[in-house]
Amino acid sequence: MIIIEFILLIVFLNVIPLFNFVKFPVVITIAVSVLYLFILFRKEKIPVKNFRLRMIKSGTKLIRLAVSAVIPEAVILCIFLRYINGPILTGASIAFAVVFILVTLIVGMIKTAVGSKQIKITDHIALMFLWWVPVLNFILIRKLVKKARREYIFELDKIELDNARAENEICSTKYPVLLVHGIFFRDWQLLNYWGRIPSALIRNGAEIYYGEQQSALSVPDSAEELKNTILNVIEKTGAEKLNIIAHSKGGLDSRYAISCLGMDKYVATLTTINTPHEGCDMVDYLLDKLPKGMVEFIEKRYNSIFHKLGDKAPDFLAGVYDLSAKKRKEDNKNLPDSPLVSYRSVMSVMNGVFSAGIPLNFGYMLIKKLNGANDGLVWEKSAEHGEFRKIKNNHKRGISHGDVIDLMRENIDGFDVREFYVDIVKNLKEQGY
Repeated sequence: MIIIEFILLIVFLNVIPLFNFVKFPVVITIAVSVLYLFILFRKEKIPVKNFRLRMIKSGTKLIRLAVSAVIPEAVILCIFLRYINGPILTGASIAFAVVFILVTLIVGMIKTAVGSKQIKITDHIALMFLWWVPVLNFILIRKLVKKARREYIFELDKIELDNARAENEICSTKYPVLLVHGIFFRDWQLLNYWGRIPSALIRNGAEIYYGEQQSALSVPDSAEELKNTILNVIEKTGAEKLNIIAHSKGGLDSRYAISCLGMDKYVATLTTINTPHEGCDMVDYLLDKLPKGMVEFIEKRYNSIFHKLGDKAPDFLAGVYDLSAKKRKEDNKNLPDSPLVSYRSVMSVMNGVFSAGIPLNFGYMLIKKLNGANDGLVWEKSAEHGEFRKIKNNHKRGISHGDVIDLMRENIDGFDVREFYVDIVKNLKEQGY
C-alpha cells in the first residue's frame, strides 16, 4: 500500500504543475488532489482498536513518504529544467513540490507526536532547530521514525498478548493488591506513580488499591496512614487479607505497619521493590556535608509545595532521616518479620551514570563510591529482605529507581516493566495468595 501511495504522491507533485499540457486541467487537479488528501488523512487499519497506534502508523508512513519523495522529485525537476522551456513553469513545479512534501512531512510529524509516548520532547526540539541542516535532518527524522515504529510494534504485541490471555485472568489473586508508593510522591489519579503498571494488572484480572499515604513523613507516621488504608480495603472488599507491593520507602512503611501496628493479620505477602531496608549511606553523607541552612530551605520549600498539592502535614526531614543507614540499623531491631507474612524483595541496578537523568545519575556516582552497585538512590545489598530477586538487564541502560515503577512510561530494551509486575502478581496467584 505504501508503494501505491508513494506513486500517487509523485504523480500529484508533478501532474498539477503541468496542468497546461492537459486538456481538462480542473478535473485532473481535483482528482489528484482528492487522492493526495486521502493519503494524508485516511484512517489506518490495525489489528486492534487503538487511536494512538493508528496515529503512529499513519504518521510514520507519511514521514517516510515525504522523505522518500525528495530524491525522485529532485530528479524529475532536473528533467524539467533540461527539457521543458519556461522558467515560470519550472519555478512553479519546484515551489509546488517543496510545499507539498513539507506538508506531508509536517502532517506526519504531528500525527506521530500525537500518538507516540516514547519520542521525547528533546527529540522534537532537536528536529525543530536542526531541520535545515543537510544530512543531520535525515538522521534525526530516521531516529524519530525508528523509535515510533518500535513503539508501535511493542505496544501492538502487548495489546494482543493481553487480549489473548484476558479470559485466563492470570493476575486474579485470592487477595486484592495494594500498591504502596515511596517518598516524595503521592497517589495522584492524573499522574499515576506506577505508570502503566496498574492498567496492565487490571487488564489481567487484578484488583488494585493504593496506599494513599502522604508524600513525606516519618516511617511510623506513614505506617499509621497505611494502616487506615489497609483496614479500609479489608472492609470494602470483604477480603481476609491483601497482598502489598511497595516501592522504595513504601516498603519500610509497610514493614512497620505489619510489625508494629498489628497489620500482619491482614497482610498475606509483602513484596518490596528497591526498598532501602538497610538504609541509604548517601543520606548520611549528604546530611553531614550539606549546609544546615540549605537543608532547612529545601525542607521549608518542599513542605510548602506539597501542602498545596494535597498533603495535610508533610515532613520532609522526618521522611529523609528515616532513610539514613544509621537510623535504619537502629530501627530494624524493632521490626521483626511476622510469621504470618511472606516476605519477598526485588532490586534493580543502573549499568552506568548515563542510565538515568538528574538526580539519579548524581546519586548513582555517589552511591557507587560509597557502596557499589545501585539504582541511583538505593544500593543493591540494602534492598535484600526475605526471598530476594535481582532484576537482570544486560543492556547498557540498566534499570533505575524510577524505571522500576515505570515513572517515565518508557519502553526499555531488555525489560518490560508491565510484564514484570504481571509476572509478580501471577506468581502470587499461583502460590494461593
